[in-house]
Amino acid sequence: MKKHAAAMLAPLAGHTPRKRFGQNFLVDPGVIAAILAAIDPRPQDVLVEIGPGLGALTEPLLARLAHLHVIEIDRDLIERLKKRHAPERLSIHAGDALAFDFASLGANLRVVGNLPYNISTPLLFHLAAHAEHLRDMHFMLQKEVVERMVAAPGESAYGRLSVMLQYRFALEWLIDVPPESFDPPPKVQSAVVRLVPKPKAALTARDPERFAQIVTAAFSQRRKMLRNTLKDLFGEAELESLGIPPTARAEALSLTDFVRLANVGRYI
Repeated sequence: MKKHAAAMLAPLAGHTPRKRFGQNFLVDPGVIAAILAAIDPRPQDVLVEIGPGLGALTEPLLARLAHLHVIEIDRDLIERLKKRHAPERLSIHAGDALAFDFASLGANLRVVGNLPYNISTPLLFHLAAHAEHLRDMHFMLQKEVVERMVAAPGESAYGRLSVMLQYRFALEWLIDVPPESFDPPPKVQSAVVRLVPKPKAALTARDPERFAQIVTAAFSQRRKMLRNTLKDLFGEAELESLGIPPTARAEALSLTDFVRLANVGRYI
């Protein structure tokens, strides 16, 4: 059931959500409080918020932080932020988060955001490339994306996104968020997930690019057997020598299996 307006935060105050930016603004104070509790920001944290929007998370984050970085693409929202917050408290990085160099802000970064559903997957891969600069990430995403992120081998949601993110991060599904927690309500369910970079010692693929190449090839045609999807990389005898049935499909392989494949065989 949709919550009464009185239980929600202030309305959009004249701002028209822009579909091209995937804008659905979080307005449920209970969900906001739960996200803040999960993040548990401390005053000296170097924290970056992607897509601050109308400030539902920005305001409570600033109440706990000495300084906050935000990345926003909407010029109208940037002007609102400039009027509300002094630059010594809030650094506004205008532009597309997909093109932002997170390494430019240093190390031990904490990243949060209600990610636009239309760019969430490429943005997650972009952030994974900066993982050595990150302490953790907390994101609101389409529930279907979170299901794919945390899926286990054999599950229908298990795929390239699952393997690539689980290799680089420890993942935790935290909170389910219904459509009525947003204005305007999206047509999908949402969820909040935590990503914590794994230590270097856990990243055992000798060549990350080869690992990514094999995972991409294996899932390129999900219904085909590995002897077909990986034929340019491995012969059937090579797969069998690694204990991997050539007739298996990609969703049957564990993360460990993909790492083993990446550490042997030939390049193309």
